[in-house]
Amino acid sequence: MTQTTWSIGELADGTGVPVKTLRYYSDSGLLPVASRSTGGHRRYGTDAWERIRLIRRLRSLDTPIAAITQVVTGESSLGELVTTELQVVQERLTELRWRQATLKALDDCPSEERLRRLEILARVQQLPQAHRTLTDHWSRELSSNMPKRRLDIMVAMLSPEPPQDPAPGTVLAYAELHLLINTPSFTRWTQDHEEEMRSAPAFYGEIDEAAVLTAAAVSQGLPPHAGDAVDAFVSAHARARREPDTPAFRAFLHGLVSRSSGFDPRLEHYWALVGTVTGGRVLNMTVAHRWLTEGLSISMAHTARPKKLF
Repeated sequence: MTQTTWSIGELADGTGVPVKTLRYYSDSGLLPVASRSTGGHRRYGTDAWERIRLIRRLRSLDTPIAAITQVVTGESSLGELVTTELQVVQERLTELRWRQATLKALDDCPSEERLRRLEILARVQQLPQAHRTLTDHWSRELSSNMPKRRLDIMVAMLSPEPPQDPAPGTVLAYAELHLLINTPSFTRWTQDHEEEMRSAPAFYGEIDEAAVLTAAAVSQGLPPHAGDAVDAFVSAHARARREPDTPAFRAFLHGLVSRSSGFDPRLEHYWALVGTVTGGRVLNMTVAHRWLTEGLSISMAHTARPKKLF
């Protein structure tokens, strides 16, 4: 007669898993009881053997019991478990690399600098919360007149994600971002273009074009000059104000942007830190603004130059 149920002792002998462990699996719902003997002892069916093998393989990967329970009870598939656990491992690796970079930053500095670094680095050890602190800050500070898409773009630029494999200098830069936003009287943002903002989103669409052209020029190391980037910049402001692009308007705009180009040095430093954290993938907006201001000045000089008669 073929055996159809087994005692916990028989399973332990056949699988090499201690009775105590099997009893724990059974009590946790990982190993369902098929029936009870006349003496009230638990008996297990044929599926118990494969169930135990699966549990052992997953436990060898340090998979939590709760996750294994979801698989064996059908709440989630093995593939879903692997995906979830891989994400957990990646997050843990990021935390360890972040800690390693932090310790290196603390190790590789003079003793008088170490306490200062410790104070600011302590702000950014809880990575998800550190990122939320930046996004929450800039979501509050940026103009509510911005279209949502533009607002989301600016918040993302100003609130970079913590790098997964940072260098010590990157961790320090990320911590400095948090130090700056908590500095009293730190210039959050400028509101010098309320007139243009009222024309959004058309204004921001044209400004995006100017930003792309400016970013390309800056990345190529080109000096400020008259051309497409400046023309797109002027056009965006002229259309928003319902003014023609004339020498007089360019002079007016130059005066406007010149007043706002005197950014708080800390804001310029903030953008430089963002560049460090992102590996230069985010354009330093103060650099771009200064480039356009100088380019506009050059374009005005070209316009004012007397034309040759022959």
